[in-house]
Amino acid sequence: MKLTIALFGITREIVGAPQLELSVPEGQSVQALLAQLQQSFPALGQLRSLAVAVNNEYAEPGALLQERDEVALIPPVSGG
Repeated sequence: MKLTIALFGITREIVGAPQLELSVPEGQSVQALLAQLQQSFPALGQLRSLAVAVNNEYAEPGALLQERDEVALIPPVSGG
């Protein structure tokens, strides 16, 4: 299945684009998607934390993805 992943902040800088299209196996988990992304973009694995949102809600690592899911990588945010 194909997924479009929205990238924000440092994740956008690491990948070099505002979004990424990936082909992944049907029913892939959020955790497996992150592992695949970290293999393609090792700098993603160096981030202290990286949240994944699916359909505008934070997703647990074991959540299964479906074809039309809206996926976003949300890097750590700091500020004051």
